Amino acid sequence: MKAKDLRDYSVADLTKRLLELRKEQFNLRMQSATSQQGKPDQVRKVRRNIARIKTVINEKQSENA
Repeated sequence: MKAKDLRDYSVADLTKRLLELRKEQFNLRMQSATSQQGKPDQVRKVRRNIARIKTVINEKQSENA
């Protein structure tokens, strides 16, 4: 997921996607804590996607202000 692609979405869609990614991050943390994690690189990808979405949301909100 690239920031350029995320800029096409509305703030509501981005917020919904952010919530999904945070749930996924929580599930990955629980898997890691119980030593059931299959893909350790997935945690990093999810964390970076969350940061990208938050950045785009902040950009859109500052444009409207």
